[in-house]
Amino acid sequence: MKDPKVNNRKVVFGPCRLSYVHLLEKHSFDGDNENGKYSVSILIPKKEKKTIAAIEEAIENAKKEFSANKWGGKPPKKLSLPLNDGDDEEKDDETYAGHYYINAKSTTKPGVVDKDFQPITDEEDVYSGMWGMVSVSFYGYDKGVNKGIAAAINNVMKTKDDARLGGDKESAEADFEGYEDDDDDDL
Repeated sequence: MKDPKVNNRKVVFGPCRLSYVHLLEKHSFDGDNENGKYSVSILIPKKEKKTIAAIEEAIENAKKEFSANKWGGKPPKKLSLPLNDGDDEEKDDETYAGHYYINAKSTTKPGVVDKDFQPITDEEDVYSGMWGMVSVSFYGYDKGVNKGIAAAINNVMKTKDDARLGGDKESAEADFEGYEDDDDDDL
């Protein structure tokens, strides 16, 4: 991994493997994509101590800032944090084993570029399983009893391809090879 860069509540780090990638179009798990968000789950290997320290620093900066502005000078006793342990939280998903992860979302479309800083707009090129550098900002929220620090995805630079997560998808040509026929009567 490259050395991470921290600027107050923002951190740029990677390359990391990306999962549940919804960076080109808004997505909602209830099907209301118009009111959905852009989102990604960022997998960080636990051995990447510098990256984990940089993320924790940015989270602490967000805690301090939002404690002063929203939480009456100190963080709430029960505070949800965005850095999750894949070995604890996602026990049934081997992809998350040995990793921390951050679920980052945004209502505004993140920039998605290749290594030459060219925008990527083809959804076939932006998928769960790819690797990338990420820019994430942390912020506090207060929704009644739910208080915490969340992560916003700012930008992603795709750095390499890898096997798709969530199953290998075959092309239509591969699935239907041998079924081509000039005689449409049998269909």
